[in-house]
Amino acid sequence: MSTAAIPGAPLPVRTPGSRARGRHRRPERPEIPAGAPALVLAVPAAAGPESRSVVEELLSIVRSEQNGVQAAVGYLPREFPEGGGGDDRTVTELLAATAEAGLPMPVLVPLVPGPHDFLPELHALAAEYGAPVTDALGPHPLLAEAVHVRLSEAGLARADRARLFAIATAADGVVLTTVGGEDAAAAAGITGVLLAARLAVPVVAAALDVPGSVAAAVNHLKETGSQRPALAPLVIGPEADSELLATAAEETGCPSAAPLGAYPTVGQLIASTYLAALPMPSPEDLARAEAEAAAAAEAEGLAEGARGAHAAAQGPVGQ
Repeated sequence: MSTAAIPGAPLPVRTPGSRARGRHRRPERPEIPAGAPALVLAVPAAAGPESRSVVEELLSIVRSEQNGVQAAVGYLPREFPEGGGGDDRTVTELLAATAEAGLPMPVLVPLVPGPHDFLPELHALAAEYGAPVTDALGPHPLLAEAVHVRLSEAGLARADRARLFAIATAADGVVLTTVGGEDAAAAAGITGVLLAARLAVPVVAAALDVPGSVAAAVNHLKETGSQRPALAPLVIGPEADSELLATAAEETGCPSAAPLGAYPTVGQLIASTYLAALPMPSPEDLARAEAEAAAAAEAEGLAEGARGAHAAAQGPVGQ
């Protein structure tokens, strides 16, 4: 697309690829409806090298997952520190520019796996402009998959439970750590159940920003028989202070996996969350689209027939 749906947020031009052929082709992704609002990934942090690298890679995944999506990053602070944010934009700036241009308000997708302290402020800001806000990204099976992979990368879990080889350092209990207080820990417990099914070990959730929460969860695992508990951050990255993760590992003496970061399933989850928030087309729109598709197919059939008739009229080459 040659124009951005959000003023001041330059977006790359995308050209739809050719449709895959064959009975083993990947299922076609749903198309973005014409005139659909853009996606704004709402990041609960100020722009910086670490947060920027994560969100830019996630948006790259979103764009590869969904042809035609118009997406941008908006940081939560209503204003950047003195000196400005360069090419970065706050959610406030993006919404104000969209309103000024008279475009549909973008769909705000919060970059958090569950409840977080920044959500009330994001909802209040969105209400000022009438912008829709989706739920947090979790709990969700795709997040459990991402945590599993991060644990396996750290040598704390088998990559595939079906494989029978053992890992000497594999954890026999996992504390799923998150931020956002007790509400976030409670929501993370659902993802923890999904993770426990994948790992076949007990999983409990704890809040990094609640003093003593992680230590209590580790002690609970030890009291119930775990000898090698490990920490698994249910944290994408920008929403949590990296010092919280380091402190939790140091205070408990437990090894820890890395945050989820820009793991591919996180990008897929962002894309599907956005698509689910788009308004459903009316029956009239669906009927019109079907009629247009039928007309296009008929025109293609007529053109193919004309090409065949022309080739037959020419006769074999060399006659």
